[in-house]
Amino acid sequence: MSTPRLNATQVAALPQAVARPGYDRDAQRIGIVHLGLGAFHRAHQAVYTDDAMAAGDRDWAIASASLRSSGVCDALAPQDGLYTVTDRSAEGEAVRLIGAVREVSAVAKEPTRLAALLAAADTRVVTLTVTEKGYWRRPGGGTDLSGIAADGNSIYHHLARAVTARHAGGLGPLTLVSCDNLPDNGRVLHGGVAAFLDHQGLAAERDWFEREWRAPNTMVDRIVPAVTDADLDRVEAMLGLRDAAAVITEPYRQWVIEDDFAADRPRWDAGGATFVADVAPYETAKLRMLNGAHSALAYLGLERGHDYVHQAIADPLIRPLVETLMRAEAATGFTPARGQDLDAYADALLARFANPSLAHRLSQIASDGSQKVGPRWLGSLADHARRGTDMPATLAALGAWLRFIRREHPASPDPRSAELAALWQSAGEAGLIDALFGERGLLASDWHPSASQRAVLARHIGATALSGDTPFSSNASTAT
Repeated sequence: MSTPRLNATQVAALPQAVARPGYDRDAQRIGIVHLGLGAFHRAHQAVYTDDAMAAGDRDWAIASASLRSSGVCDALAPQDGLYTVTDRSAEGEAVRLIGAVREVSAVAKEPTRLAALLAAADTRVVTLTVTEKGYWRRPGGGTDLSGIAADGNSIYHHLARAVTARHAGGLGPLTLVSCDNLPDNGRVLHGGVAAFLDHQGLAAERDWFEREWRAPNTMVDRIVPAVTDADLDRVEAMLGLRDAAAVITEPYRQWVIEDDFAADRPRWDAGGATFVADVAPYETAKLRMLNGAHSALAYLGLERGHDYVHQAIADPLIRPLVETLMRAEAATGFTPARGQDLDAYADALLARFANPSLAHRLSQIASDGSQKVGPRWLGSLADHARRGTDMPATLAALGAWLRFIRREHPASPDPRSAELAALWQSAGEAGLIDALFGERGLLASDWHPSASQRAVLARHIGATALSGDTPFSSNASTAT
């Protein structure tokens, strides 16, 4: 006999050790529409919203929509949107049931449902986790309007319809909360929607959107590895029920949000979120220190035969490089906020990376590298170049990515893999640096490699993997 499925009728059968939602779930109306029904959303924004409603907030239940695959929707729908989050550390596990997600849908199966939710009077906030590539950014900045138009199912199509419908219906504006890892995520999202409205010739709607809608910048942080079949089996053994949408994560979580909303907002601070006037220092620290170190661990670790983050950070060749990247390079290229202790942050990151109970696959982190190296590494390289300091550890990590894209990696897809492969073919080792990072390069940015940096990168490109004589030092050095 198969194990019963987790759903609303089975909640009473859960073990007492599983924490339940601290509110009447059936009494909550939907106030948030979420785009991108993935594990990170379920481990992060939905948990904070669960905490807000447990603290007394009302009518902030979430309707989550998948724009692409229907797999997660198919897992959650039979469970009435219920699922468990397991916080896993070396000290043990803590399991809680999340009730914040009241409805799930997939655009491919219910093409009109998302439009109705976005146009509903009760909806006040839209949150998004669509990864960096979902924002259709051009390498040098700006929105790829031709790519968006060809796609037909981008976030901009759905949000533009929402603006049009709410403007026509006399409904209030929404707040769009990006929860993806890209600099100035709220400004990028706001600018993309405005550009797409303009592209469609919707002048009145664009004017209203620019005046009334809000898109605060945010910083999100929680490590959420991909769940395996073994994880699901283990959760089933703990619950006595099958949870096909279970999430495994770390105890740590952080959410810093610019306090700029079009109307009321959930009390996400009840769950530990922080509302601030300026997110930038927190966002920069996270992108460059955590995400930048993660990418370094991924590319350096995979080529040295590691599968998981905790294995890579234990490698005696990789750990000192990653620690140098975080402390001497990423943390010294910008001005932190008052009271922001970057050295303590680096200590916490190293401890989180070393968590052996959290099987975070390097191949998962290595995906979409062309969308990640810019905000994680190139911006920091540009800031240090302006200060006259170099970043040898970051260059070593960048070199590992250049070696990585030379080969096919089915487990780590990249939206620009065909272009990257063509560059390797046409430019070769000698011309690759200019073809990628030159003023007209595929990943052109504010960083323009100096002669010495080109030489270092050329050596990394020609190497086979990180070795004991890889050139990087424990302190940022003066560029030449």
